[in-house]
Amino acid sequence: MRRAIFPGSFDPFTIGHYDIVIRGLDLFDEIIIGIGKNNVKKETFPLDQRLEDIQNAFANEPRVKVVVYDNLTVEFAREHDAKFLLRSIRTHSDFEYEQTMAEANRELGGLETVILYTRPELAHISSTLVRDLYTHHFDISSYLPHSNL
Repeated sequence: MRRAIFPGSFDPFTIGHYDIVIRGLDLFDEIIIGIGKNNVKKETFPLDQRLEDIQNAFANEPRVKVVVYDNLTVEFAREHDAKFLLRSIRTHSDFEYEQTMAEANRELGGLETVILYTRPELAHISSTLVRDLYTHHFDISSYLPHSNL
């Protein structure tokens, strides 16, 4: 079975993230969306809400699982017998970061990183943008797969 981990804080999980998972299902038998706890980042959306929103977005897709984790991604992947990481790139700076992380994850855990390019029409959407709009009371529903807001 080809199982991939799609890790992130997903604060919030955007339509760009959703698109990557849907496209990733063409490559993998199962994708585990790992919501990583990051004690350094200040959360905008509560962890329980993010978990529920992502589960709802994939309620009809049995090949997608959503799990919260608080250890290293390589350890999380090992616990779930995943050999691949699914990642995405929106910009040139994303590439440099992802390349560094891919090399570290391969060295530390033998994980192969598969990178999908964000569709051009979604490339401007980031969790940072959506959080900023949300904190300034803009409607963000068009940026989320299933908005409960």
